Amino acid sequence: MNERIIGFDLARAYAIFGMYIVNFIFCFGTFRNETLVAKFTNLFIGNSTSIFIICAGMGIMLLANRHNESVEDKRNLKSILVKRSLFLFTLGILLYSWWPGDILHFYAGYMHIAIFILFIPKRNYLLIALAFILIYNILQIFIPIFTSWNLQTTKYADFWTPIGFFRNTLYNGWNSIFPWFAYFSVGMFLGKLNWQDKRIWKKLFLMGFCLLFIFKALRLYIIYDFENPLHKQFYIDSWFYLMEDYFPVNIPFMMITIGWALMVISICMYLGVKFSSSKIISMLSQTGKMSLSLYVFHITIGMIILSVLTNKKNTGFPQTGVPIDSEFLLLYTIIFFLISVVFSNMWSKKFKHGPLEMLMRKLSNSKI
Repeated sequence: MNERIIGFDLARAYAIFGMYIVNFIFCFGTFRNETLVAKFTNLFIGNSTSIFIICAGMGIMLLANRHNESVEDKRNLKSILVKRSLFLFTLGILLYSWWPGDILHFYAGYMHIAIFILFIPKRNYLLIALAFILIYNILQIFIPIFTSWNLQTTKYADFWTPIGFFRNTLYNGWNSIFPWFAYFSVGMFLGKLNWQDKRIWKKLFLMGFCLLFIFKALRLYIIYDFENPLHKQFYIDSWFYLMEDYFPVNIPFMMITIGWALMVISICMYLGVKFSSSKIISMLSQTGKMSLSLYVFHITIGMIILSVLTNKKNTGFPQTGVPIDSEFLLLYTIIFFLISVVFSNMWSKKFKHGPLEMLMRKLSNSKI
């Protein structure tokens, strides 16, 4: 059990690092540079968020696996999760004015939906994931995906209106429930697996590699064959759907990020077992356990420090002036992540959970 948790927390630590990179660059840099460092940082777009959400689904299911012996156990767990989802929703909405890219209020929505499907057969979680993906694609036929979006400023016009909030949360927000709950549902499926069986790691790694390879190869082929007169019109018509990253969340992007997540989680499981006595692995594991606190830490303190260092105002939106070099932002991310690792391990010497994790457990009357 301990080894399994180490692997999960290593994956969370990876997701935290990736989110640091993406969010710092989003607010102070640009993803359009062609430098080697810029191309490296672009690799984290979507991949870290998908792993963060998949791990969240796995975590919920691990709790459910330990509290499914009686009707009372199930009822108590659902009550705790309702309170936690309300806590995350409130925290996310409070943060939204500062950080419009907030994921916590979406995460609260994922958790609330998960409460209704906690104890179903595991194969159904993949069917539910597929349903959320398909519904999202059908919705795009009837509702333009960029409704209310200003693509130049990345501002959402009517977020604070009932219909705008509803549309943003369910359909065309950064991490809207359709289709992003699919990642959460995949995580719930993974949480049902026997992670003590090393064969599971190998199978999932191979599955992830195949998904990644197939859809990356498809994109590369399209780029290579784009000038073919027999296919060019088809490529022009479908380019946006096939090649888009992160928003909108089309099927090729989802398959690539799910494939990458399966590979990363499997590797983290292996590292957690193989090097369970390593000090570095232990420190990264402690960092992963504080993912909620560190998420809030980086979009508040991290952004403020970066604003001071660059003499640029943080608005939560892309800079309108000259963007900061990717090399500087990557260096800042690495240093800030190392500070996060040190802070997490110092905190863990006195407390079992991170500061916001402790508050959430207290407000939900939970010891789990």
